[in-house]
Amino acid sequence: MGFFAKIKEGLKKTRDTIVGKIDSVLKSFTKIDENLFEELEEILIMGDVGMTTAEKICNELRARVKKEGVTDPEKIHDLLADVISEMLSGGQELDISTKPSVILVIGVNGVGKTTTIGKMAANFIRQGKKVTLAAADTFRAAAIDQLQIWADRSGADIVKQGEGADPAAVVFDSISSAKAKGSDIIIVDTAGRLHNKKNLMGELEKINRIIDRELPGAAKEVLLVLDATTGQNAVNQTKEFKTAAGITGIVLTKLDGTAKGGVVLAIKEELDVPVKYIGVGEQIDDLQPFNPDEFAKALFAVDNKE
Repeated sequence: MGFFAKIKEGLKKTRDTIVGKIDSVLKSFTKIDENLFEELEEILIMGDVGMTTAEKICNELRARVKKEGVTDPEKIHDLLADVISEMLSGGQELDISTKPSVILVIGVNGVGKTTTIGKMAANFIRQGKKVTLAAADTFRAAAIDQLQIWADRSGADIVKQGEGADPAAVVFDSISSAKAKGSDIIIVDTAGRLHNKKNLMGELEKINRIIDRELPGAAKEVLLVLDATTGQNAVNQTKEFKTAAGITGIVLTKLDGTAKGGVVLAIKEELDVPVKYIGVGEQIDDLQPFNPDEFAKALFAVDNKE
């Protein structure tokens, strides 16, 4: 199964919740009027797109319908796919332009953070890149053990210390190791505890100082891993972490297990944080760079040539 087919399959629950209802509404109208737009807006809000974003989508639809002289309600299906693709575009490319580049990965426990790092490493290694994993979530011994398993599985190098070690010291050792071994990318697993933002901020600031000192001018991404099944709560987490950690992008996991995939739009539009990766399954290759056009086509079941 190609990745477009995987996304299409993975978005089935979201598609049934949002697009199925939209198509049903479009079929029930014989003309495009304000009542139609109001019903569309309500479906989008119920699909975790968020009120502000739903309103913006419908305003854009109104403008396109008027500009293109569309009169058939069913033509709105493809227009909507185009609007959503454009809304999600911009900033989704990962900046890994230096050798080494650094990716800091943060997120609350349970969202699939360590698994995401392992899959990301496997993805890079398949592209012929050399990867060093930094086990800087020293708050939990389980996180270090789990990262070791993913390092073994993916073929990445790993630098680790014991539970309770200084995360910044682990990052320092990882940078030294990456330089010595000629790694292309350093992926840093960090503790993502939201209950004490002051500690989290202090820890991340210390890690960032080490990176800036040891790798001046290196490309750096700060990615927040979110569980798509949490819907609007994912938007709230993004707000919190954007303030505390200066995130550059989102990794949205478990899209295949939820009807709340519309939250992608709310995060991008309301918080101006791009989605960089999405996860649509349990397999090692089910995490892939985010493609707005493919996402929109898969969501609206528009055929795509693989």
